[in-house]
Amino acid sequence: MKVALVTGVSSGIGRATAVRLAQDGYRTFGTVREAVAPHENIELVRVDVRDRDSVEEAVASVFETAGRIDVLVNSAGVAMVSAAEETTPEEARDLFDTNFFGVMRMTQAVLPAMRAQRSGRIINISSVLGFLPAPFMSVYAATKHAVEGYSESLDHEVRNFGVRVIVVEPGFTRTNLSRHNGNGHPVSEYNMDRERAAASIEEHIKHGADPAAVADVVARAATARTPALHYQVGANARLLRVLRSIAPAGLVDRGVRKTFGVAS
Repeated sequence: MKVALVTGVSSGIGRATAVRLAQDGYRTFGTVREAVAPHENIELVRVDVRDRDSVEEAVASVFETAGRIDVLVNSAGVAMVSAAEETTPEEARDLFDTNFFGVMRMTQAVLPAMRAQRSGRIINISSVLGFLPAPFMSVYAATKHAVEGYSESLDHEVRNFGVRVIVVEPGFTRTNLSRHNGNGHPVSEYNMDRERAAASIEEHIKHGADPAAVADVVARAATARTPALHYQVGANARLLRVLRSIAPAGLVDRGVRKTFGVAS
């Protein structure tokens, strides 16, 4: 039986992914920061991805229990709605600590064993904001851009050991991803556009993809004989990836501003 470890399974994409991998026959471990209702097919592990000791202890416990980890899915994440000028370096650092450094800590914890067993998949949940801008979500977009660059570079480094690194890029998804407003240095001139952007984000999430659709893509990436480096979730995300590559910059720019409610 192959073993999967999924971070952030208390809800949303992480939960749906863990359930799907368990249904596909993986012995599935899921990380949570605090106690949640258990799922019969997911073995819960307490982890704070912001804490190296917590990560290393949890990964060691999975290896002790199951003997191996074949798939790591880095799903834990948080978001923030704030103008870039308003966001303090401390707030940005907190977001990076979960969204980027959390991915890095988990990855480094599993890689020695994956290299030794000469196989493994590391699947990082990014976003279309990993390749697109996002007004009033600048730091969140920056964390996802960082995940993309890290993943692409790491894949070259570990491929010779039978390990592949994959990025999954959902668009707006119906999750309760933790979102809060930056409050370190509010600037009143941004109030109107920020409020419109926040309302637009909420509306798009409300009508977004089901987390199960992301889980389906993760499951496909985990078993593909020759996996792609990037997997988009849904037709809209695939179209955005293509448009970002070939469409005139002005067209993409107008689309982004319309989506986030800041078009003038």
